Amino acid sequence: MVDVRPGRVELSDRRTESTWSVELAAYRIAETPVTREQYAAIAGTDGGGEPGAALPMDSVSWDDAVRFCNRLSEWAGLTPVYRWAGETTETIAAAGGYRLPTEAEWEFACRAGTEGPRYGDLDEIAWYRGNSANRVHTVGGKRPNGWGLYDMLGNVWEWCWDIYDPAVYGDYRVLRGGGWFDEHWSCRASVRRRSHPTLRLDDVGFRVAQSVFSVGAHTG
Repeated sequence: MVDVRPGRVELSDRRTESTWSVELAAYRIAETPVTREQYAAIAGTDGGGEPGAALPMDSVSWDDAVRFCNRLSEWAGLTPVYRWAGETTETIAAAGGYRLPTEAEWEFACRAGTEGPRYGDLDEIAWYRGNSANRVHTVGGKRPNGWGLYDMLGNVWEWCWDIYDPAVYGDYRVLRGGGWFDEHWSCRASVRRRSHPTLRLDDVGFRVAQSVFSVGAHTG
């Protein structure tokens, strides 16, 4: 986990041509996406996808991801973040356990203080259609961003907590980062994708985050 300082990030959506600014408290975010080995150790299954302990876990739904976060919290002796009220997933505000990042946290961490579409040359930092040979790759195989975070772009899309646009898409959740099958234009810090929270896709994974309730958190 990498500590991230408080900050502000401006998000945008090309579909609606809208922008909005988000203030962020300090938080922590995982250095890499959750791997198959990590997922299997906590959830008891790796989903039966392409074998490889250090491959990012893919074909995992948003529902699977939040349940994994709770299991990981319990394993670590922390208060789980999520609870269920019927079919609705809620968060426990003061819980110190693991969770999905918000999309604002994700983009702030991805940019790592940079302002362009990417934090480096795409071939050096990401697996995408131009260099992936149409398959997922071991995490951490490309150059990290300035805060030591790997695979923020490319390899697998990553689930975020947020609902994409409830007025139009219902409870579809946000995906960020681009994946191994995507063209270069999808692997940018600002690109947003959406999917139903129950769907499992072979280019979608996730990384975990954690709230910080004490002062003094720092970047990287």
